[in-house]
Amino acid sequence: MKELQPLNENVLLDISDDNSVQKTASGIIIPDSAKEKPQFAKVVSIGNIENPAISIGDTVFYKKFAGSEFDFEGKKFLIIPYADLLAKVVETESI
Repeated sequence: MKELQPLNENVLLDISDDNSVQKTASGIIIPDSAKEKPQFAKVVSIGNIENPAISIGDTVFYKKFAGSEFDFEGKKFLIIPYADLLAKVVETESI
C-alpha cells in the first residue's frame, strides 16, 4: 500500500468529488467543464508544521487557485501550502 506524505509546510487534501449530474431548474445538464471547483476539502495528511490548527479528518476552506491537483490511485488530491488554508469547518451547537 502506498501513502502520500506532504513535505515541508504542505497539506494534502482529498478533493474527490461526487459524480452526480447537476441540472439547472429548467433541466439543462451542466457539464463537468462548466462546474465551479469546490473550495472545501478533507485533510488527509499534514506535512512538517509546528502547532497546526488543523488535524487529519478536518474539513477546510482554501484559496480558489491554490495548490496542485493530481490523481493518485483513483482519487483526486490537492497538495497546498498551509498558508493557503483560510478556515476550518467547526461544528457548533444551535441555540
